[in-house]
Amino acid sequence: MRVLMFGWEFPPHISGGLGTACYGLTRGLLQNMVDLIFVVPKAFGDEDTSRFKLISAANTIVKNESTYTDILSEQFVSYGINSLVVPYHTADEFQRYTEEYQSSSTTREDVFAPAKYSFTGQYGRNLMSEVWDYAKVAAEIAINNQFDIIHTHDWLAFPAGIIAKALTGKPLIAHIHATEYDRSGENINEEVFEIEKMGLDAADKIIAVSEYTKAILVNKYKVPWDKVVVIYNAIEELPEIIERKPPEKVMKEKIITYLGRVTYQKGPEYFVEAASKILSHNDNYRFVMAGSGDMLNRMIKKVAELRISSHFHFTGFLKGSDVNKMLSMSDVYVMPSVSEPFGISPLEALRADVPVVISKQSGVREVLGNTIALDFWDTDAMANAIHALAQYKGLSKMFLRNGKIQLKKLKWENQAQKVKDLYESLV
Repeated sequence: MRVLMFGWEFPPHISGGLGTACYGLTRGLLQNMVDLIFVVPKAFGDEDTSRFKLISAANTIVKNESTYTDILSEQFVSYGINSLVVPYHTADEFQRYTEEYQSSSTTREDVFAPAKYSFTGQYGRNLMSEVWDYAKVAAEIAINNQFDIIHTHDWLAFPAGIIAKALTGKPLIAHIHATEYDRSGENINEEVFEIEKMGLDAADKIIAVSEYTKAILVNKYKVPWDKVVVIYNAIEELPEIIERKPPEKVMKEKIITYLGRVTYQKGPEYFVEAASKILSHNDNYRFVMAGSGDMLNRMIKKVAELRISSHFHFTGFLKGSDVNKMLSMSDVYVMPSVSEPFGISPLEALRADVPVVISKQSGVREVLGNTIALDFWDTDAMANAIHALAQYKGLSKMFLRNGKIQLKKLKWENQAQKVKDLYESLV
């Protein structure tokens, strides 16, 4: 069986959990003897592609642009509006991508010549334009490759999947890692919502990463309940983490870590408030916010206003070995998300022998039943939980032991088998 898979990022070039999940699922599918063609807007050349085919949209020539434009017009009420959709970047990164967009040309000198589009592969100022260009490239790829099923990851790839299905008639799976309601609350971007809705409607089956996400799809997007299959994310076993030797801590204080995008969805302000409450009673703590996002400057200002800057650290975005190093120095990991479809980072923390505190508004809670889970807004409870895990070794060890038992059940090979079973039900 061969799968044509459309995603927006692939390790080592990632902005968060989406790329990590795509990588894990890809490896799991390969272990289950599934042949893959994975398409990204832009490949950088250092991706691990030893066992599957990775296609860069930026290197693909589109020979039938006008035809694909017509098909997109038929499939979507409107498209091509260059909306300001920058969900993952800081103000400085936004400025950089804006300048790149203004200095680069995304049009061809000869409109009748075959098209070759430019992609940043990021989430910059021209994101929406890239989404539609990606769909045109997807059409070219679809008619020039043999495959049995189409698998798309999140709204960015939905137009690509829809046009590929329209041209080939192959079954389409929409894999939902996050919805616009997760990212923005009730103040949603209507254009993104419409693309999500059309992708969900066009899909033959939908994979949700949790029951929490499935409920959102049914209630907010009016998706039939039986159209959605819940398949949880997983985590890889990494010997360098399992057999780790913790580095010598430079600081004597307990280190409490937040690891994720600094955006509304992730609830960074609640982490800061909990930190302030703990430090008002005990200064034997240091808090680390590892990540970037549109709320970063606001959080830095909030920390200063609360006069806790001497015990608070901002590292910026971390990935790969830097994530592992940060976790290895941590005493407690906190995920205070306002709305988290799944949440791989708590699994990474448990894998690194770090006890976790998670919000009840998360999908990962469904697979980590013996973990401290609380409402994201209850910063008193969050502060108490952090303090208890950091100070009482017996309590910390109990939660770690229970968490590790649950962790062993979540292997990408097992979850990928469930995805393969879904493929086979549609082919």
